[in-house]
Parts: sequence; C-alpha cells; structure tokens
Amino acid sequence: MRHLFSYVLTRLLLAIPMVFILLTLVFVVLRIMPGDPVSAMLGAHAPEKVIEQKREELGLNKPIFAQYLDYLGQIARLDLGDSMIMKQHVSEPILDKLPATLELTFFGLLVSLGVGIPLGAAAARRRRSGRDFGIRLYANVVYCIPVFWLGLLLQLVFAVLLRWFPVSGRTSPRVTASAFSWSGFYVVDTLRVGNLAAFGDVMWHVILPAVTLGVVLSGIFVRLTRANMLDVLKSDYILAARARGVPERRVVFNHGLRNALIPIVTMLGLQFSLLLAGAILTETTFSWPGMGRLLLERIYLRDYPVIQGVIIVYALLVSAISLLVDLLYAAIDPRVKY
Repeated sequence: MRHLFSYVLTRLLLAIPMVFILLTLVFVVLRIMPGDPVSAMLGAHAPEKVIEQKREELGLNKPIFAQYLDYLGQIARLDLGDSMIMKQHVSEPILDKLPATLELTFFGLLVSLGVGIPLGAAAARRRRSGRDFGIRLYANVVYCIPVFWLGLLLQLVFAVLLRWFPVSGRTSPRVTASAFSWSGFYVVDTLRVGNLAAFGDVMWHVILPAVTLGVVLSGIFVRLTRANMLDVLKSDYILAARARGVPERRVVFNHGLRNALIPIVTMLGLQFSLLLAGAILTETTFSWPGMGRLLLERIYLRDYPVIQGVIIVYALLVSAISLLVDLLYAAIDPRVKY
C-alpha cells in the first residue's frame, strides 16, 4: 500500500510540469497568432481609443512576459480567469460543457471496444482466412477515415435519407430541461428522475456521434487485440485446454481473450487523448454542445482565457485517466507491482 501511495503521489507531481509546459506553449502560440481579440470583440471599425482602452482593461497592453507571469499567478491560486468575450468566469462554460464531452467520449469508447475487441478476437481465431483479411482491411480503412467525413456520411444516410436518427444536438426540443438539472450528464439525470422517455431521447441523439467517434478508433483495438490474441493462443495453457477437448470458441474467448485484454487496458489510457481530439471534430459535425465545440468557438473569437482553461482541463483529464488505467492494469495483472 505504501508503494502504491508513493506511485500515485509521484504521478500527480509529474502532471504539474506537464500541464505547465502545455500551458506555456498554448499561451505563447495564442499571442503570436495573427488576429487581435479586442478587434474580434469590438469589430474592425471600432475607434482606436476604445480599442486601446479595452486592451488596457484586459491587460493586453503589457509585455507578453508580464502577461505570462500574471496568468501563472492566477493558475497558482487555482483561478482560470474571466472570459474576454462573455461576462463570466472561465470555469462556468467549462463546467457547463464538460459533461457533454465526457458523455460522448464514454459512449464512443464503448463503441470502439465493443466493435474492436470482438473483431480482433475473431480475426485471430481465423488467422490468414478470408474473415481475417476482411477484418484487417476494415481496421486499416476506418483508421484512415477522417472523423468529420464519417460523421457527415452517417448524417446523410441515417438522419437525412432514412430519418432514423436526429441530425444534431443532445435532445429534442420537446424534452424539458428539468430532467437534466442535477449533474449535466443527461443519461444519468434522466435515469435518476425515472424519465424513461427523456432517457430514450438522449440515447437516440447520442448514437450517431458515438458511432462516428467509436468506429474510427475501433481499428486500433482490432489490430491490438488480434496481435495479442495470436501471442496468447500460442501459450502452453491454450494448448493444454485444446488437448483436453475444450471447444475452440471457449478456448479463444474464455481463456485467450481474457489474458489478451491486459495490454489493451494499457492502451485505453493512450487512446483517451485521441478520443478527446476526435470529440472536437465530432461535436462540431453534430452540433454537440461540448468542450470541443466550445474550444473552436473561442478560438475564432480569440478568447484567450477560455482556450487556455479548456486545454488545462483536457491535460488534467488525460493525466487522470492515464493514472487510473495504470492502477487498473496492476489490479488485473498480479505480476505488476508499484
């Protein structure tokens, strides 16, 4: 237990310089990019005196190093600052949009695992067969497909032509907001109040974005599962199970897949960052009101504090999930000790 506590503490301390470096890069890049946030806020035809007054009010007339020190002081006080565009604290839009992104990422991960792992196991079971070739072809193709293109294709087919799913949004206008007033996670909130109609509507809206995000990343899990399954199926205990007459399907999925999942759990932490990156494009395509869409909107408006706040939250999420996956890996595999 003492070693585990030391490991967790070390990982948490290592997250600090990572966030610091990322924050510094984002801070510098935003200020050397073309465009002026004050001009974007007031318009190109605003009087020069008004622009200068606003720049002084926001502290943008200071040297970049002085701005950087001021911002580090804010972060040290756990203060993300105030939006340049909206009269609100940066934490307000982030807390409002974060549940939508986490919900989409969760269901996208479920789709990715639900498609990738069974297909990878099936490809390993029928190695060098037509099924194996087809599954590997699928994995390579979906991994190369742009997320936004797949999203537009699914919208065209299943939302516009077939009218099976909605084109965009998290809910229909007929669903009352009172069903989502607790946590912001619509699936959790609707189940909490027992509103099955609203729950069905939420799931109806999340299917296409989650499939878009999950299918693209499922190719990684197909290849990873297949590679690990091929190694596991050569193990002595697999040969012993086959010698005892255990059915092949049970050998593959009960004995082989269970042990092949250990490296896949490790990969989950690495793929979470890709899920967040893919969520930005998916949210834009489906008008999903999450962090990715918020980030793009504020980049257009040059809202520096909100952009920096979103990046910090993304970095902390990736660090937390990576730590959680490492701890889960140790729980699954007794050979791993911290």
